[in-house]
Amino acid sequence: MSQNVLEQVYTAIREGIADAVVAAGLAPREELPVFALEVPRDKSHGDLATNAAMQLTKLARKNPRQIAEAILEHLDKGKASILSAEIAGPGFINFRLDRAYLYPVVGQVEAAGENYGRGAATGKRVEVEFVSANPTGSLHLGHARGAAVGDALCNVLDFAGNEVTREYYINDAGAQVNNLARSIEARYRQQLGQQAELPEDGYHGEDIVGFAKELAAEKGDGLLSLTDEERFAFFKAYGLERELGKIKRDLERFRVPFDLWYSETSLYEKGLVVQALDALREKGQVYEEEGATWLNTTAYGDDKNRVLIKNDGSYTYLTPDIAYHRDKYGRGYDTMINIWGADHHGYIPRMKAAMEALGNDPDKLVVLIAQMVSLFQNGEKVKMSKRTGKAVTMEDLMDEVGVDAIRYFFTMRSMDSHLDFDMDLAVSTSNENPVYYVQYAHARICSILRQAEEQGVSRLPLEQVELSRLTSEHEYDLLLKLAEYPQEIRQAAEQHAPHRLVRYVYELASQLHSYYRAERAITEDAAQTQARLALLAAVRAVIASALRLIGVSAPERM
Repeated sequence: MSQNVLEQVYTAIREGIADAVVAAGLAPREELPVFALEVPRDKSHGDLATNAAMQLTKLARKNPRQIAEAILEHLDKGKASILSAEIAGPGFINFRLDRAYLYPVVGQVEAAGENYGRGAATGKRVEVEFVSANPTGSLHLGHARGAAVGDALCNVLDFAGNEVTREYYINDAGAQVNNLARSIEARYRQQLGQQAELPEDGYHGEDIVGFAKELAAEKGDGLLSLTDEERFAFFKAYGLERELGKIKRDLERFRVPFDLWYSETSLYEKGLVVQALDALREKGQVYEEEGATWLNTTAYGDDKNRVLIKNDGSYTYLTPDIAYHRDKYGRGYDTMINIWGADHHGYIPRMKAAMEALGNDPDKLVVLIAQMVSLFQNGEKVKMSKRTGKAVTMEDLMDEVGVDAIRYFFTMRSMDSHLDFDMDLAVSTSNENPVYYVQYAHARICSILRQAEEQGVSRLPLEQVELSRLTSEHEYDLLLKLAEYPQEIRQAAEQHAPHRLVRYVYELASQLHSYYRAERAITEDAAQTQARLALLAAVRAVIASALRLIGVSAPERM
């Protein structure tokens, strides 16, 4: 894939600086660093700036200002779209560029369509495991944030050129699922008029009562004729199927697909837990003490050693998790990303320690923590659902404010920061609502393009459009922002930071609204109109692309 216009000009300027450094006799080319370039915050400082002179002080053994003067004396400005260059402060060099270098970005967006900004295939296989809620109840707000961020991250990683597997780990073994089965049986017996107590750690949700009513209506008292073992197996399988079905429906509505639903039970059925324990024993990483089996995780940076098998012979939560992650490594991914809830922070060092104890590279396992979400309505914190009087679920929130607002707001901040979600703001149709503001930018451009058609303005093929008619500061800002998109995708993927895209698309929308207020797109000047419509079409395409990656729709009318 060819370089975009920003990469081209950055490369040309870096090469120009390097040529000037060598020509000035400051340092040999093979010893030169990669020169830093950045866009100054203050436009009066030019279009690009470099601290190359500071980077060269040790090599050149001169002060930065002398180095900067020597660079400018030997710099071939014509090679890199440089109109002028000047020294600022202790030795920064500010460049003013011939902005015509940005015009090709319009053609790049049009040619690539929805693939503008897509990275070349990296050959890297990345697995992302997220949500992974116990199939014992409804998804809550923490799961919703993990789903929104996890899916956006998968989209970004894929768009950046990686081969991505989206995985959901189903906790369908262990005490919580047994309690689910017993809870459904207790409610079923109650529906039949029998006295039945819920287990101590049972589930009291309305969904369990609903399941029991359906079973009583469908089966009558027929399930009571089964043996205890058969009846327990039935309620367990039935509960898992119903709860998991509900989770899958919620996630589908939330626009979050998964490639692999990995069952914890399968670890036992395939003997993977025993294999993991045997592998740790072979490597001398476990020992017996006080009737329990321990893993020596302190040897790998954990704060204390961890129990694998309790003195009653049962496994701790850690043991099947080790087997699961060992299986992940065995599948040959280059990177495995887990998105865990805020209460799992302390679990990270022990899992990495366990992987290292097995001889795996712990750096291949990346754990991201999604912090808590607080809901606010009418200025007050919301804890209970109006509909059920219980904790607010992901389904409640989708009903109340819609998928677009949740996906945007939940991805808007870095996932390791706490999120306050203002439900009133999320449903408002004002510029204060960021998702409305961004979607309206897209709809506004669609409206302008429709108006052009209605007024008989047919858009010319791009090769016939005089993009040199784009000369205003607002147009330069939009062109530059479009040119930054591929770089933004790459950085969001490398940093596992999909919130960068939310910030990017908001800034692009803001520039579009400013442009709309300052300039008319359809003017008496036909050539100018064609150039402006071409620019707006490119902006529309990139807004739609960024919204698609964060799981938000791009409406054409609002």
